[in-house]
Amino acid sequence: MTYSSSSPNAPTNAPIFSVGEISSALKTTVEETFGHVRVRGEISGLKRPGSGHLYFTLKDDQAVLNGICWKGSAGRLGIKPEDGMEVIVIGRLTIYGARSSYQMVIERMELAGEGALLKLLEDRKQKLAKEGLFNEGHKKGLPFLPEVIGVVTSSTGAVIRDILHRLEDRFPRRVLVWPVLVQGDKAAEQISAAIRGFNALDGSGTVPRPDLLIVARGGGSLEDLWAFNDEVVVRATHCSEIPIISAVGHETDTTLIDFASDRRAPTPSAAAEMAVPVRNDLLAQVMGHRARLMSAIDRMITDNRKNLDAASRGLPNLGQLLGDANQRLDDWTERFDNSLKSGMNERRQTFSHLSQLLVKPDALIQSAANRLSSETRALKQTTPIIFNERRSNLSRLSQLLESYSYERVLERGFSLVTDSNQKPITSATELSVGNEVIVRLKDGKVGMTVTGSDLPKPNPKKASPKPPDARQRSLL
Repeated sequence: MTYSSSSPNAPTNAPIFSVGEISSALKTTVEETFGHVRVRGEISGLKRPGSGHLYFTLKDDQAVLNGICWKGSAGRLGIKPEDGMEVIVIGRLTIYGARSSYQMVIERMELAGEGALLKLLEDRKQKLAKEGLFNEGHKKGLPFLPEVIGVVTSSTGAVIRDILHRLEDRFPRRVLVWPVLVQGDKAAEQISAAIRGFNALDGSGTVPRPDLLIVARGGGSLEDLWAFNDEVVVRATHCSEIPIISAVGHETDTTLIDFASDRRAPTPSAAAEMAVPVRNDLLAQVMGHRARLMSAIDRMITDNRKNLDAASRGLPNLGQLLGDANQRLDDWTERFDNSLKSGMNERRQTFSHLSQLLVKPDALIQSAANRLSSETRALKQTTPIIFNERRSNLSRLSQLLESYSYERVLERGFSLVTDSNQKPITSATELSVGNEVIVRLKDGKVGMTVTGSDLPKPNPKKASPKPPDARQRSLL
């Protein structure tokens, strides 16, 4: 350690410490002075890194204190720290020199009182309610008679025995028990895992999928029932596709799982009563329905028999009806035979008369052949005459067409003038100096260029008369 004056003009004997020496001295002083302390405060900014340590701050209305709980101590706390929880922690103060901050290393933790738990419970209830986890519209109806019932509870307590005994008395059903811790730091994780595990069953294996779940535990203090207020349990209950009956504590105990479940039972035994009906009551009800059904059937048969007797008295004599029908049948049969014979005779006479009027096919064929031969001779005589007449007309029309041909005009000394597109030019007004034209004579074509012309001048447009002066009045 070296010594020097704080001012070059004022010598002093005050020592100069390094930063590490000051930090080490303060850490020793704080740890010796506050080696074992109890501090009350509210947890804030809780962090759980993968190392398993816990980092948070303890605060009140005056100050903030950093807190750390090592992994070994965190597993023995007995409660699950959460933001907003008011606790009393036991440990020692120390200084973290790398940040020049003091902090408390926590070895034990306990709740500050039931009032703090109730406040935390109310805050959590309001938060989950805003998210819609307690909505009545999301709740599912319970099956009338489930085949398989899943129970999430401790396997060693009296709760499971009460449920099994009550189910046996009312209506025996197959029960699947998922044993879990119902108290302590790991209870919430096991309960939520059991609910999700039952929902994950598809029923295809040896373990069937339950039709109904019962989440239950016996009574206890608020701290004992705290696992059923955990968010993971409430969310698993809300997301369950299987209807859930919550039966936590006694009738006066209320936990958050009761608001998220589909039905709340005051006790585990009451949950078993909600799950199944009473078998003897159902048998009695069925027997009563059977007696009423048999009585109704007897009354219906009696009434139908009376109605049948009354209707049968109003029916005519069956023998008399058949006798009249047989007589009418014989009469109609006789009339049918007579009419059939007379009809056949009449049609036979008509056929004979018509057959005599028919002409033999040989005569018809001979007559048609004679007519065909006569028409053939006439056709042979008239065909040459018609052809000669048509040939004379064609020759005459050809000569007339030849006389009208423009080529005959060209032979007389005329010519045909066309433009480059073979369009005939019929007027000098269609040409201008420099135009290329084709002149066709009787023995060929000659290309020419227009160099000048005596084109007629267009008539000048007459000036339109001026409108009369509006100031000049008419004499008419």
